[in-house]
Amino acid sequence: MSVTTVKWTVADYHRIIAAGILEGRNVELIGGEIIEMAPEGESHAYSSDEAGEYLIYLLGDQAKIRQGKPIILPPSNSEPQPDIAVIQRLGQDYREHHPYPENIFWLIEYSDYTLSKDLGIKSKIYAEAGISEYWVVNLRTMELIVFREPTNEGYQSRETLTQGNINPLAFPDIAVSVARILGA
Repeated sequence: MSVTTVKWTVADYHRIIAAGILEGRNVELIGGEIIEMAPEGESHAYSSDEAGEYLIYLLGDQAKIRQGKPIILPPSNSEPQPDIAVIQRLGQDYREHHPYPENIFWLIEYSDYTLSKDLGIKSKIYAEAGISEYWVVNLRTMELIVFREPTNEGYQSRETLTQGNINPLAFPDIAVSVARILGA
């Protein structure tokens, strides 16, 4: 006997949420599957919160910083909730829809227990969606892993940083402190 799993679309997922079926559950839609999200530990919560505040200050009116809010990746039937999404300022447009790939400058995930998911499936769906830049903070080793050059097979560039500054592709004139992103 073979087992067939049901793949959900983003529209299906929204109907399930609206029906209250997932109320009280911390989930996200990844590749058509509803995945339970791991709870945030202290280091994760502290580091992502501090980095979010730093980016708000650093980028000012050039971008909006969304923390732990959904984005929509239609090609992969995914609605993940990255720890930080640096997005275009579209004002009330976001009342009608979460940010789409074309609205996203870059994404940041903070990882300890979810490192394999963030480096694996999430990296792949973000690259497939054409997200130009994806950062993963490895909280175990205090490293910033920077992915760039998205393709349908994944990111072609991967760099690991522990210090210094990085210039985001969308804002090449802005130097982002790696230490501040790491929460150091």
